[in-house]
Amino acid sequence: MVDGLRERKKQETRTALSWAATRLVIERGYAEVRIEDIADAAGVSLRTFRNYFSSKAEAVAMAVADRQRQRVQRIADDLRARPADEPLWPAVLAAVEAQFALGLDDHALTPPQQAWLQGLRLMLDEPAMHGEMFRVNAEAAQTLTAAIAERTGTDPQRDLYPDLIAQVIGAAMDVATRRWVAADPPVPLAPLLRDVFTRLAAGLPPPEETP
Repeated sequence: MVDGLRERKKQETRTALSWAATRLVIERGYAEVRIEDIADAAGVSLRTFRNYFSSKAEAVAMAVADRQRQRVQRIADDLRARPADEPLWPAVLAAVEAQFALGLDDHALTPPQQAWLQGLRLMLDEPAMHGEMFRVNAEAAQTLTAAIAERTGTDPQRDLYPDLIAQVIGAAMDVATRRWVAADPPVPLAPLLRDVFTRLAAGLPPPEETP
């Protein structure tokens, strides 16, 4: 019981530091935030910060990873629960759309504020974040690979297919997210994701030529 309480407190501190880092970086810009600022915002000492994270990039990435992990796990669970006779890409589209219908993703259905979006752009452009984001995306791909392998009856250790599809899903989400971050004026994320996965479900036909 004591060990469980201790672990919960540690996780709460880790989460508080991570979200404080993310909020400050978005508000001020990556280069303008010191780890001392993050510790102060979370109400802990600098030593405590160093006990949990080796850098502010790692602290920010944990918040992104937690959100991505939850999102992808919900998609994977919903994909497993879809009717077995439903084609794969329509099932993926339905699983992705189900997350936005729940209203669990900020800015999925409503545009973000311009100032918040500008801070997010600066954060994602920071080179120190790139390696951490790669780790986040790799973990998400593993989760999706397992779900796709179960749905298609393939062996992820021997068959290329489930890993390939998981990587395509990840790339599709990345394209939609990058378009969303770059949009001016800001737009909701959900319609962009719906457009991306609808195109995938249709087999990626080339766009019709315009006169």
